[in-house]
Amino acid sequence: MKTILIVEDEQALNDAYRMILESEGFKVLCAFDGSEALEITKKVEPDLILLDLRMPQVNGLDFLQTYAPKENHPKVKIIIFSNLDMQSEIDEGYKLGADRYMLKAWASPKELSKLVKDTLQEKKSA
Repeated sequence: MKTILIVEDEQALNDAYRMILESEGFKVLCAFDGSEALEITKKVEPDLILLDLRMPQVNGLDFLQTYAPKENHPKVKIIIFSNLDMQSEIDEGYKLGADRYMLKAWASPKELSKLVKDTLQEKKSA
């Protein structure tokens, strides 16, 4: 069973993503900011991280800088997502090791599930 870590500060969205992914058979862990996610990843290496960019305290880019997926977690897939289409932040996320980007407002449950499954099946780029 693949493990997914959802890092999303909005409780309702965190819950909705968790329910969608659990219904698809994934084990789901939840964090509400980057610092909580970093604590979880010290104990568990997820197969995929769904990472909000805009969060209070430790945001998604700060998480990526500290987590250092390219150097320390090369097998972990990362999908960054946000309600804002901020190209500079998205580009920085890719540079820091993200694999995909998703605009939250446009993602239906079916699209989210497909994106997660497709990303898990891809080979991690070097």
